[in-house]
Amino acid sequence: MEERLQKVLAHAGVASRRSCEELILAGKVKVDGKLITDLGIKVDPEKSVIEVAGKPIPGKEQLIYILLYKPAGFLSTVHDPQKRRTVMDLIHGVRQRVYPVGRLDYDTSGLILLTNDGELANDLIHPSREVEKTYRALVKGIPTGKCLGELAKGIMLEDGKTAPAQVRVKKIINGNALVDITIHEGRNRQVRRMFQRVGNPVIRLKRIAFGPLKIGRMKPGEWRYLTDREVEILKRLRKK
Repeated sequence: MEERLQKVLAHAGVASRRSCEELILAGKVKVDGKLITDLGIKVDPEKSVIEVAGKPIPGKEQLIYILLYKPAGFLSTVHDPQKRRTVMDLIHGVRQRVYPVGRLDYDTSGLILLTNDGELANDLIHPSREVEKTYRALVKGIPTGKCLGELAKGIMLEDGKTAPAQVRVKKIINGNALVDITIHEGRNRQVRRMFQRVGNPVIRLKRIAFGPLKIGRMKPGEWRYLTDREVEILKRLRKK
């Protein structure tokens, strides 16, 4: 059956669908010896010889889904030119080539997904899906009710106003507040910038939930495969 080329590449574990589109546009993909730069091209993966950067793509591999508790001090990328530690250094014994779904800041810990299912990964991070992410932030000082209200309604940052958020103070620790905040956007360092804007800079930040998945009692550096039920629940999010 014919499918769009970028979807075939993503299913083969080459990269996320968006990254596969970039590879096609950059002229790095050939089908049956012909250079392809059109994102509308459809191919039959069972009949066509598809190459990326001169190398044939692997056949369809088993799709796997991993939940990792990323410690602070690790990059959520596959490679780093500066040889810093990445989440891939924490995943041992996995033969399939997986990559992170979205990003967590270098100095932020918590839940991150890794998979070779490029189609699902693309859906989960697409803004239209509005997949909720919950963070637990230790912030300096105690946010006032007014500040919490501003965060909840949406606050103006340098790249525009944020969408409404769910915000709740969990407890006070030595004059600082432990706050849970749920957002569905994925802007760079968004939670840190939001709290900085209201005058309560983040001291420590951890993502504790991604959609229906929760980090639970896992410890930094630990990881596990998702259950079939968890995978099915994630796939339902693409139908929203």
